[in-house]
Amino acid sequence: MSGPSVYDLAEHDSAIIHASCVAVAGQALLIVGASGSGKSALALQMMALGADLVGDDRVELRAEGDQILADAAPNIRGMIEARGIGILRASAVGLVPLACVVDLDQQEQKRFPEANVIRALRQSVPLFRGLGVPNLAAALMQLMKMGRVGSEWSGK
Repeated sequence: MSGPSVYDLAEHDSAIIHASCVAVAGQALLIVGASGSGKSALALQMMALGADLVGDDRVELRAEGDQILADAAPNIRGMIEARGIGILRASAVGLVPLACVVDLDQQEQKRFPEANVIRALRQSVPLFRGLGVPNLAAALMQLMKMGRVGSEWSGK
């Protein structure tokens, strides 16, 4: 089953997309990529490091004022896939402001990349390219907690 991607949402007000999402320090990180790219695996790794599950497989996004809120699709709230293990239960948080997106299909070519953004639900959202990034889960946890040097986006 396929639906819109986060890249198709520039002029929408809400959507349910194929993605995973975790929350760190009260802000959501949306994980996008093709089926089998490791979205759920990255979410599980980040949960092991202290992130909270927002949603896995289907994530609801909606614009409210100048922010985007992320939540699990209601019928699969509190569930996350562990490939080769099955569907696991997890505590889920919801309606978390979206801070950024990581795309597991895109590879960053620069060691110190410029800030990238995408347009989703009439908002500009920081975008990180995660394909092939070593220690991605740990790096994203630190990014979400403390931000990035030389970036307007500071995490919290």
